[in-house]
Amino acid sequence: MSTTVSEITIEGAPRLAALMIRPARSTGSGPAVVLCHGFPSKQRPDTPNRTYQLFAERIADAQGWTVLAVSMRGCGESEGDFSLLGWIDDVRRSVEQVLQDGCRGVWLVGSTTGGSVAMLAAASDARVRGVAAMAPRADFDDWASDPRAFLQHCRDVGVIRSETFPRSASAWNRELKQNKAIDAVTQLADRPLLILHGIADRQVPYEEARHLASRHPSAELRLIDGADHRIRHDPRAIAILLGWLEHQAAAQYA
Repeated sequence: MSTTVSEITIEGAPRLAALMIRPARSTGSGPAVVLCHGFPSKQRPDTPNRTYQLFAERIADAQGWTVLAVSMRGCGESEGDFSLLGWIDDVRRSVEQVLQDGCRGVWLVGSTTGGSVAMLAAASDARVRGVAAMAPRADFDDWASDPRAFLQHCRDVGVIRSETFPRSASAWNRELKQNKAIDAVTQLADRPLLILHGIADRQVPYEEARHLASRHPSAELRLIDGADHRIRHDPRAIAILLGWLEHQAAAQYA
């Protein structure tokens, strides 16, 4: 099976750049995945919707699903400046986009920070049928503990571009304190949750994945020996994710 790739813009404020990947023979009415990328770094500033393209094509080709790879605000060619609630809203708008395009059912797949954001977005959006999180953070307390340093880091990596943003640094930082994936997990109790984490992850300890899974009654926790923080590049993790998505399709559309 081959795929077709279309560049799209998710309209609104701010406008978001995205790639829509569809199986070549797709009718457009099947299930969909929205990919939620991680937080950029100085070493990997990247354009997320493009760097996730091969990942998206792999899912679309293997599962026959539509996949939306979006660059959230402040990243790549998308407009706007980073805030945690802003990224959560960007995921909501991405879900709306694939549903408006005729897809039946939406799952979120998030990598690193994107995994945490996926859980937070799904907790307040019943349209999301399940979440797979790869190397997610349980909370953002380390970022919130030194708001001045983290705000400067955001400027350094380019996710905050406006000199006048945020209008209130305290309100911007409060979003990091008050929105935790560890709290959102309990609101996903009636939906499937897969958590993948590398044992060798030096940025987010795998114990955080254990804590997250413990708050969900039926979470599937898979710890990958030797895998690091960029676990989406590990073929073992990809195989587990594809198998999980196949199971979701079988359970939902049997």
